[in-house]
Amino acid sequence: MVRGINNLSDARYCAGMGADSLTFRLDPAFADYLTPEAVQELSGWVAGVQLIGEFDTLPMEEINTLVQKCGLHAVLLHRRRPADELAQLTVPALKLTPWVQDMMPEDVDLRFREQAPHYLGFVLATPPSPLPNAAELLRLTEQARTYPVWLGAGFSPDNLRGFVEKVRPAGIVLQGGDEIKPGLRDFDEMEAVFEQLEEE
Repeated sequence: MVRGINNLSDARYCAGMGADSLTFRLDPAFADYLTPEAVQELSGWVAGVQLIGEFDTLPMEEINTLVQKCGLHAVLLHRRRPADELAQLTVPALKLTPWVQDMMPEDVDLRFREQAPHYLGFVLATPPSPLPNAAELLRLTEQARTYPVWLGAGFSPDNLRGFVEKVRPAGIVLQGGDEIKPGLRDFDEMEAVFEQLEEE
């Protein structure tokens, strides 16, 4: 999953490198949100990827309108919504979930268990600092085996391939960036991640 796609260079590069999904920030609550027209234009240049809209405070009715307008396959919600609101969605929802330092393991499990029936999965895009210790990594592995969890590439900056093989998350999350100027973008960091994840 590559989040925050806002330019054609990113969209085409990530789709070409085998990304499964691209996310677009469509909620006006975000300072860098895209218009539906911009998303339509960008998505028109890519094929074979899931299109996901990111939303924060926008009402469900307006989210559904944008889902249809932009041809989205799913949504990534930044804040927790009541079950009756989630039931109104016309596509599956993922939940952006923060890593809470010092949270009791049973509370983490309860959070996942309560929300799991209403979401396609959970996206822990931002790794904690410091990174998970051995005990936390073990619990994270257990959670990833129980629930669909997408993890930011920064959870294991040095050996991402080994981390993925050990934890087995549903996916890895990368962050899109801005073009240096139209049509010009530095993909070195992203390329290094894609190369680690490339199937042999």
